[in-house]
Amino acid sequence: MYPNLYYAFKDLFGVELPFLKIFQTFGFFVAIAFLAAAYVLTIELRRREKLGWLHGVPDVIEVGKPASAGELVWNGVLGFLLGFKLIGAFLAKEAVSQDLPGFIFSAQGSWAAGIVLAAVFVWLKYNNRKKKTLPTPKKETIMVMPHQRVPDFTVMAAIAGLIGAKIFHNLENWNDFVQDPIGSLISFSGLTFYGGLIVAAIVIIRYANKKQINTFHLIDSAAPALMLAYGVGRMGCHFAGDGDWGIVNTHPNPFSWLPDWAWSFNYAHNVVNEGIPIPGCDGRYCHMLQPPVYPTPLYEIIACLLLFVVLWSIRKKITVPGVIFGIYLILNGIERFFIEKIRVNTRYSIFGFHPTQAEIISTLMVIGGALLIWYSRRKAYSAKNIS
Repeated sequence: MYPNLYYAFKDLFGVELPFLKIFQTFGFFVAIAFLAAAYVLTIELRRREKLGWLHGVPDVIEVGKPASAGELVWNGVLGFLLGFKLIGAFLAKEAVSQDLPGFIFSAQGSWAAGIVLAAVFVWLKYNNRKKKTLPTPKKETIMVMPHQRVPDFTVMAAIAGLIGAKIFHNLENWNDFVQDPIGSLISFSGLTFYGGLIVAAIVIIRYANKKQINTFHLIDSAAPALMLAYGVGRMGCHFAGDGDWGIVNTHPNPFSWLPDWAWSFNYAHNVVNEGIPIPGCDGRYCHMLQPPVYPTPLYEIIACLLLFVVLWSIRKKITVPGVIFGIYLILNGIERFFIEKIRVNTRYSIFGFHPTQAEIISTLMVIGGALLIWYSRRKAYSAKNIS
């Protein structure tokens, strides 16, 4: 396993680059997942715009204004934080390698780098606006297309998704949260995908309604992107060994074509330090699972990438708005429901049943997906008859 990119480069390329310790493997793949989803979403939104299913909205902007005090302050704060923490992390390699979350949320950092970078950011903003300043600022009306809102969607999804993922994870693991609330909140592990999906969806749909973007076409466009993002994000879970693995699996591998590590895996050097100490290993990440477990993140990577291909291939064949997203909900819900059968998770007791949080939500997703397809088709049929 590769807790951070330092270990990945050391193992794969034989080079040791200490500064890479600040880049967590899980976070790296999450970032790749967001970028991949944004790219796919942009392509699909553009296609629907060309078909006339989505339209731009006029937006009034004011040009020729100098940088405001608020903008200069914000850039200064951003520059200071980047210099204080990012450059500070390079200067405090030992502290970072020992406890990255603790370093980020501590008062440690480089004050000099923070002040210098703050001044640079303020000057850049001021100078850039000064070049475009007009004697008399004027207002212009521009047409903003839905695909041009993708950067906004991405930022909102990242922030709201992280908050939602943390909330749902801590609700699912309430006892751990009560024992160490601060540690649970600032930890880089422990994120529940469905929590992030639900909260991000609420925030983005509200924003889309405000910008007069058709909700059904938007969610249909997002369906393949969400499946791709989930598959890529699970790569971070697997390669970092963040605890989202399966139950103990000591059964012999029944498939001659399947590598043993794909059947039962020990997640050596996992980022959460679960399991027993690895003999002869010195350092922070020196544990492995014993006995080994099902590598469920690996199964989800394969399943979700295949499901992405399915959604991508049928998106042009289904023209009823809302149906593609309904199919996504059903496919994702079924995939997650069955993977839960061999996955480690907290279980609830409800009327004699013992489901996990993910099983409950995935069941609701399947039901919700079926209802959405029924409603979308009925709505389209009614509209066709009226016309």
